[in-house]
Amino acid sequence: MADAMDSAFTKYGIVGIGMMGREHLINLHHLRDQGLAVVCIADPHPPSQLLAIELAQSFGWELKVFSGHEELLKSELCDVIVVSSPNMTHHQILMDIINYPKPHHVLVEKPLCTTIADCKQVLEAAKKRSDMVVQVGLEYRYMPPVAKLIEKVKGRDFGNVKMVAIREHRFPFLVKVNNWNRFNVNTGGTLVEKCCHFFDLMRLFAGANPVCVMASGGMDVNHKDEIYDGKVPDIIDNAYVIIEFDNGCRGMLDLCMFAEGSKNEQEISVTGDIGKGEALVPEGIVRSGSRVGGREHVQTIKAEDERIKYEGLHHGSSYVEHLTFLSAIRGEGRAAIDLEDGLMAVAMGVAAQLSIQERRYVTIDEVL
Repeated sequence: MADAMDSAFTKYGIVGIGMMGREHLINLHHLRDQGLAVVCIADPHPPSQLLAIELAQSFGWELKVFSGHEELLKSELCDVIVVSSPNMTHHQILMDIINYPKPHHVLVEKPLCTTIADCKQVLEAAKKRSDMVVQVGLEYRYMPPVAKLIEKVKGRDFGNVKMVAIREHRFPFLVKVNNWNRFNVNTGGTLVEKCCHFFDLMRLFAGANPVCVMASGGMDVNHKDEIYDGKVPDIIDNAYVIIEFDNGCRGMLDLCMFAEGSKNEQEISVTGDIGKGEALVPEGIVRSGSRVGGREHVQTIKAEDERIKYEGLHHGSSYVEHLTFLSAIRGEGRAAIDLEDGLMAVAMGVAAQLSIQERRYVTIDEVL
């Protein structure tokens, strides 16, 4: 294996080394046979720094530690930067990386930014940097059952897709550093923060762009008794969202974040004019059938990806995400999930949040 000082070696830096940053660190450790190493991190929170240092030492990696992304950039120690800092910091960090003279390839955690204006600014700046690959961390595409369902949709197993229904029934938001994820101003709102994953999948399955959104949701159970600096959280914990696409396809999201008593966290259903497919996570099952075959001929398979060496927090999808990102920065030169994908996923979430707030249909054009 190449040495970390070898110029052929790909050197990573991680900005934001909280729970998700450490998850990236572990995934990259499991990919070390690809000739890469994490050489530096940036985070203003000393306890997070300490946890990352201990983790890296257990992998035999020595990390240079910075308190901010500017110092990490100026050090010029790395070729690739993973941005996994809190959502509201993404915009400034991305603008600084993109505008920095030395090119750094970037993998930015979802959501791209918390506002559409910020997403657009990043997108415009990145257009001027053909020497950089910028990929958005919408890694749910790579969960084995979801990837198998995507393959079947692209193979036209179900014909023309007419309806996409996604149910996420799960546990409440986890506790994060300084409880930043308890407030819309920091996250962009639950439907941006959490559900950009599902809006990205809907757009992919529909093979079209969204036209308008209608949503209903509220904060009914979680976080109501919490107070931070005298403020009560304002993030919704359940919603129904209906989206119409420009090819006539419809999508629906059913979100509940007080549903720990569920067998599957995600149930994804895609129905076309000749058949239907479903992906169940974490069961890892894909079901598919045709109208002609009917109920008796529905097939069930266990979806697996033999490339995955580490399951982690997202059923191996972060591992595959890093594999595809690495191949892009080493040759293909194009992000598998680009800034346009990131922008559209945020736009759908912003429109849904606005629809709940104003109790009306919201067009994508008006938010874009």
